[in-house]
Amino acid sequence: MALTTPLHGVVPPVCTPLDAEGEVDTASLARLVEHLLDGGVHGLFALGSTSEVAYLTDRQRRTALETVVATAAGRVPVLAGVIDTTTARVVEQGRAAAESGADALVATAPFYTRTHPVEIARHFRRVRERTGLPLFAYDIPVAVHSKLTPALVRELAADGTLAGLKDSSGDEGGLRRLLVALGGRARRDGTGFSVLTGSELTVDAALLAGADGVVPGIGNVDPAGYVRLYEAARAGDWALAAKEQERLVALFSLVDAGPEDVMGRSSSALGAFKAALWLLGVVDRHDTAFPQVVLDDTAVAAVAERMRAAGLTPVRTAGDAR
Repeated sequence: MALTTPLHGVVPPVCTPLDAEGEVDTASLARLVEHLLDGGVHGLFALGSTSEVAYLTDRQRRTALETVVATAAGRVPVLAGVIDTTTARVVEQGRAAAESGADALVATAPFYTRTHPVEIARHFRRVRERTGLPLFAYDIPVAVHSKLTPALVRELAADGTLAGLKDSSGDEGGLRRLLVALGGRARRDGTGFSVLTGSELTVDAALLAGADGVVPGIGNVDPAGYVRLYEAARAGDWALAAKEQERLVALFSLVDAGPEDVMGRSSSALGAFKAALWLLGVVDRHDTAFPQVVLDDTAVAAVAERMRAAGLTPVRTAGDAR
């Protein structure tokens, strides 16, 4: 599908279901894509952080992306994360994603070694030039240890290097300053540059400020909820948007279901998303990639409780065979 300019709406970072051997469960992944499309999403972001991209081999990445592309079948654009340490490796990932049918790429700044903004700009320009696909910058300093400045983003937007930005920096003030610099709410659909927030708990505020959409991890679980929020915001019904946002904030509490004494918060969140999808009957297992600890029955029961409180009805119960 041709990429709309700018990309807008709800673009979930698609979870990667795994089988008992830790391989990509393509049947479950295809059902997940259909679940998201049934929810009305406007795009799909494969191989993002929520997809556990850092844990996947190149072969597994290709399998996951090809499954998403084939299942989407042109109904919405598919963005592919090409997240790797250096420019050469990102270009290689980008070319593979293009061969697999991705409509656009999503890349972070280089990481492991620290880089200067001049080097980051060179990185994005080379990736764009050598892959031939629209490129979105992924601003996630907690993972890559570099913050993309508004000045750098504006520069790369102006020269056509970047088609958009996924902002997962957690810097809400910085996002607002960038939106203002780009023209604020008045810029909508006028620049060809898309700003998507990754802060799924403040989507209504970001849309009010002029963001074009959201990339919500928990949108895997409740895509229709985020679509309702987005549509209410686009219609100017901010009271309804806030009401839906508040329900989703309550649902998001399921990310803390995993016990802190045995697993990291990322493992808990990713495990909770997958557990919720398993409880809904979308995927066959809720395993996360090794060495992450899988949520136990007590944690899965806690996920189910928070789903019910947010109006979602599990079709499985904790303790059922995975």
